[in-house]
Amino acid sequence: MKKIFPLFLLCLLIACAPEKIPADLLVKNATIYTVNENFDTENAFIVKNGKILEIGIKPELELKYNIAETYDAKGKTIVPGLIDGHAHLYGLGLNLQDVDLTETTSYDEVLARVITFQKEKSKNYIIGRGWDQNDWEEKKFPTNKELDSLFPETPVALTRIDGHAMIVNSKALELAGITTETKMDGGVIGVESGKLTGILVDSPMSLVEESFPKQNRGYNKQALLDAERICLEMGLTTVNDAGLDKEVIQLIDSLQRRDSMALRVYAMVSNKPKNLDYYLNNGKVKTDRLNVRSVKVYADGALGSRGAAMRNSYSDMPGHFGAMITPADSLQTLADKIATADFQMNTHAIGDSANISVLRAYETALKGKTDARWKIEHAQIVTEKDFDKFSKNIIPSVQPTHATSDMYWAEDRIGSKRIKGAYAYKTLLDKAGIVVLGTDFPVEKVNPMYTFYAAVARKDLKHYPENGFQKKDALSREEALKGMTIWAAYSNFEETEKGSIEEGKFADFTVLDRDIMKVEEDSIPNTKVLATFINGKKEFSSEEE
Repeated sequence: MKKIFPLFLLCLLIACAPEKIPADLLVKNATIYTVNENFDTENAFIVKNGKILEIGIKPELELKYNIAETYDAKGKTIVPGLIDGHAHLYGLGLNLQDVDLTETTSYDEVLARVITFQKEKSKNYIIGRGWDQNDWEEKKFPTNKELDSLFPETPVALTRIDGHAMIVNSKALELAGITTETKMDGGVIGVESGKLTGILVDSPMSLVEESFPKQNRGYNKQALLDAERICLEMGLTTVNDAGLDKEVIQLIDSLQRRDSMALRVYAMVSNKPKNLDYYLNNGKVKTDRLNVRSVKVYADGALGSRGAAMRNSYSDMPGHFGAMITPADSLQTLADKIATADFQMNTHAIGDSANISVLRAYETALKGKTDARWKIEHAQIVTEKDFDKFSKNIIPSVQPTHATSDMYWAEDRIGSKRIKGAYAYKTLLDKAGIVVLGTDFPVEKVNPMYTFYAAVARKDLKHYPENGFQKKDALSREEALKGMTIWAAYSNFEETEKGSIEEGKFADFTVLDRDIMKVEEDSIPNTKVLATFINGKKEFSSEEE
């Protein structure tokens, strides 16, 4: 009888226990930076139907839920799914199909890579990207003399790393219809001694790009999926693509709906008449993975190619001021049109002249609007009095690795006075209350840990300079992580669905091999992504299963 009673009591307790709630995934044994309002750290959470169901302590969650799958983080660090606030996903994919010219140290190396590529691929039109004359011993633009000699009948177009300059051979110029008489506002067509040099800066590049071979749907699909693979490997769960045509946006939507593409995309519509006519008239597009509600505009060019629009001439090129790609009056007309359609305007502005032109256009167009969340992409060189114009209604979207890439020559370009208002991320944050972080890949590397490191250390990957570049504008680690998660989500009108690990939000999270909030600063760039989850599904893993 004594043995029967305990058995009876156990059966009674089991019968009275509440039935466990079905759940898809338990994530346990982790240092979880939730990036919620209090920036809490947690140990475990439950996922159901692609969303965070509950955050808590592992034993309690195991008792409460009937769990289909468990992910044991084994003490590693988990952060919200990382968001790249400004990048070119499709552009990265296209680059992967073309000649890679990044990290070339001379024009001769550029030519050698083109020759090797063409021997392997035998293309009818050779396209490449990634050269930067600032990394060469002779820091000046090349001419197309060598390209003409090597490829007299095959068009060649090689774009600078920033996408704002191009060296093309004579065959490409011929196909584009460019002669010494061609004139085009918003850029430069290189001419020396009455002959075309092959250098194009900003607007004239579009004439060459229009002559590129038209790619079919299969080619574009492969480009997108190749780029997505790299992003997932780097821990990204959302990418803001800064400028896409309607056809590419619709292809992304198609791939996502068929579950062929897991990555979430915030697609900025490229500022072209056909795109604006379609989207501004038909309205926003929003699914769980795609958000189309913004227009990407170029105010000016890039600093590296001296295309950034400056109030005073360049310090290393007296009399040269850069150029506005979209003149001030056109910016205002466009801003008014976008505001009327209730779309967001995201404008590339590098030079101080471009930044004030954009700020003025925004202020006029946004009168009476308090939650527009328009963005200035790059906000790279800002005059001191203009910082006050940034806010949560006019948000700075910046790329920390631009500072550490440009720091070697930027002061030569703009002088010691103007450099103080350049790459001023902490100042922008203090004024706006928010700052969005991205990479601008493929201009910079995709790796978001490089973004995080450049933001907090203000150093390059060789840990130079020792005390950081203009360290007063470094961000704290908490600020940097927010800029890559919740603040980026806010700028996309998505803060209620992503950007932090909180109940009811998408189960997007990134598993790291070290605690980036605590490790020694110079070890941050060596951080590896162990796994990337979107909707609670593991989309990438470097761990042994």
